[in-house]
Amino acid sequence: MQVWKDYQEKNKERFLNELLELLRIPSISAKSENKQDMVTCAEAVKQRLLAAGVDKAELIETEGHPIVYGEKIIDPAKPTVLVYGHYDVQPAEPLELWKSGPFDPVIIDGKIFARGSCDDKGQVYMHVKALETMLQTGTLKNNIKFCIEGEEEVGSPNLGKFVATHKELLKADCVLISDTAMLSLDTPSIDTGVRGLSYIEVELTGPSRDLHSGVYGGAVANPITILAKMIASLHDENNHVTIPGFYDDVVEATAEERALMAKAPYDEAAYKEDLGVQELWGEKGFTTNERTGIRPTIELNGIWGGYTGEGAKTVLPSKAFAKISARLVPDQGSDKITKLLIDHLHSITPATVTLKASLHHGGEPYMTPIDSVAYKAAAKAMEATFGKAPIPVRGGGSIPICALFEKELGIKIVFMGFGLDSDNLHSPNEKFNVDNYYKGIETIPYFHQYFTEMS
Repeated sequence: MQVWKDYQEKNKERFLNELLELLRIPSISAKSENKQDMVTCAEAVKQRLLAAGVDKAELIETEGHPIVYGEKIIDPAKPTVLVYGHYDVQPAEPLELWKSGPFDPVIIDGKIFARGSCDDKGQVYMHVKALETMLQTGTLKNNIKFCIEGEEEVGSPNLGKFVATHKELLKADCVLISDTAMLSLDTPSIDTGVRGLSYIEVELTGPSRDLHSGVYGGAVANPITILAKMIASLHDENNHVTIPGFYDDVVEATAEERALMAKAPYDEAAYKEDLGVQELWGEKGFTTNERTGIRPTIELNGIWGGYTGEGAKTVLPSKAFAKISARLVPDQGSDKITKLLIDHLHSITPATVTLKASLHHGGEPYMTPIDSVAYKAAAKAMEATFGKAPIPVRGGGSIPICALFEKELGIKIVFMGFGLDSDNLHSPNEKFNVDNYYKGIETIPYFHQYFTEMS
């Protein structure tokens, strides 16, 4: 609608500056030192919702960080869309790899560089500005609710209890999430699912204390060496996961789905150049897009132990540590995979060391039907602003709350993300294209219009 374009064009500079202000708040949920920053950011999101025109907005306390809830109810009889997102961000380390301050946003070559620019403050804020656009142009025809949490990056440990005890408050006809990516501005896409997650930490202990590596080396097992061998054994020569039972519940993608995925544009040379690698790596028998969407994986997220300071210190360390994650696909369950992983690690731990394993967090894989009203509305909305129909794809990341929302609220989720896989999510120099930000604000009102018309 032209009135949307006119309003957005008139206010685009303000829309951008408001996002930059949010990005300056270091809302790192994983760090206790940023607890007050989390409250500051939650309050800022609340105030932005109120300024956009919601009827009410509030901070709802949890055992962790607060949840921001807001709503605009124009008519209880009209369809209601629940917008979910998160205001917390990943830690910024390693800081020395950032080209600018992670919480000092800069715009270079049309891209906003800052932690949270894409994941997920930028994509959440598109919905706030879309709401403002519809209200200021008198075109909002449905109800909108917002559930913006502060713990997604640490596994949403308190969201389940919140949703279970606030079902009436969150009652809606669909959940709309923009915490995913699309192929490009030239080739729009919609995620039809996201992978689940199992994330554990292991501690391997050998001798009771650090030892002199000359005096004891060769007589006592080095926990770092043992841990490295154990982790290396989790994949075979075809990069297939070796944990017994790991693939038992995997729902194999159909030939039709794989053929559809193959239609997505893919330039392997450009892909490798962007990542700075000579060759790609993955499970034999599957393409790169399939490995990152329809196949489960095991990844080592961190490993440490012994002396890592400046200079040399010849020790045989007492302990070694690792963080290991599994990305899951339907119908793998996170509890089952966590148990399989931990049990397997125990089974291959030699008597020379002892193993301690603990769960950080997990989440279930989720698939959304492409014949739902919400998906059709999202596809039509993207076609209206991009000029071409979006390609359905499977996302490689995880959003732990998806299965929870469907279970507790009995409604389907639709993903409508405007980030890119190359936006350095969880990495130094995270970025979000300014054009993608504006395209999201432009497209979201169409979703609400079409969802209301189709419902």
